[in-house]
Amino acid sequence: MLRYVNTDVVFQEIPDEVTLAINLSGCPCRCPGCHSKYLWNEGGTVLDEDKVDELLDEQHRDVTCVSLMGGDAQPNEVNHLAANLRKRHPRLHIAWWSGRSLLSPMISLANFDYIKLGPYLKHLGPLKSPRTNQRLYRVVCGQMNDITSHFWKK
Repeated sequence: MLRYVNTDVVFQEIPDEVTLAINLSGCPCRCPGCHSKYLWNEGGTVLDEDKVDELLDEQHRDVTCVSLMGGDAQPNEVNHLAANLRKRHPRLHIAWWSGRSLLSPMISLANFDYIKLGPYLKHLGPLKSPRTNQRLYRVVCGQMNDITSHFWKK
């Protein structure tokens, strides 16, 4: 069962999107230098389809994307929630930020518009660093297209 600790409307995690970021608890990746160590712990509020509907109430009507931040311990649950989000909110884009290097075989690309892969490695920096090992992909027609360079200042 997925649980979340908090949410925020963000503008930088997904290019050109107003994103409701839902921070999932129980992260097993434990990246050295992680800026969200509080998400390593289990706990928080159960996140299901009804809770997402509640989060997307009137105060979040301007969001264009929902991003599930974490959930690496339960990719099957992330995939299930994304599939239901796709059905219940077809206008919204759906993203998943994973700290894993490889996409879980439990994830169906049909349920996502964006997927971020890669653990945070301090010496390589975050997505805004051209040296980063992390990658953000835009899913188009079942293919993952690397759009990480959108984060780099030109």
